[in-house]
Amino acid sequence: MRITQAELLAIAASGSQYPKPGPPEIAFAGRSNVGKSSLLNLLTNRKKLAYISGSPGKTRTINFYTINGGKFRIVDLPGYGYAKVSRKESEQWGPMVEEYLSDRENLRCVFQLIDIRHEPTAQDRQMREYLCYYKLAGPIIATKADKISRNSISKHIAIIRKTFKDDEETLILPVSALKKTGVDELLEAIGERV
Repeated sequence: MRITQAELLAIAASGSQYPKPGPPEIAFAGRSNVGKSSLLNLLTNRKKLAYISGSPGKTRTINFYTINGGKFRIVDLPGYGYAKVSRKESEQWGPMVEEYLSDRENLRCVFQLIDIRHEPTAQDRQMREYLCYYKLAGPIIATKADKISRNSISKHIAIIRKTFKDDEETLILPVSALKKTGVDELLEAIGERV
């Protein structure tokens, strides 16, 4: 699969602001500094589709992108786990994300991003458990694969798999937005779900 067209469709802080259900949606979730915006820009071949900030935690809404003329949508969920965001604001994100995940009828699955260099955090594990419980867990994207040696990638993937207690069938894709590696495999995984 290829993404040939991507446009911002809607920015939402609540269900009343979502676009009407329609084409399949694939959501992306991860910690605030995991490289989600860079990955979305790489996938869509657009340098500034998703805003990349010098300070993590800038995505504070649910952003909907229409892909390939409306064939499907990519949904960028707010990053979790960033300490510099106020407690009040951080507490608002939980219900906002839960509303989307629990009520969105055209949501196919959620791709969860994990920094390949680090063992998944308690918040990463909590998100994975939530996604598994609601049968929304998609592949895991192990970002920043360029930051470790090629020989150690399989070791780091094994750590992620063990931490999440996921079986061998769970797809874990090492990806580097900087080196543009792993993109074809990721696009194929998206294509299989839309």
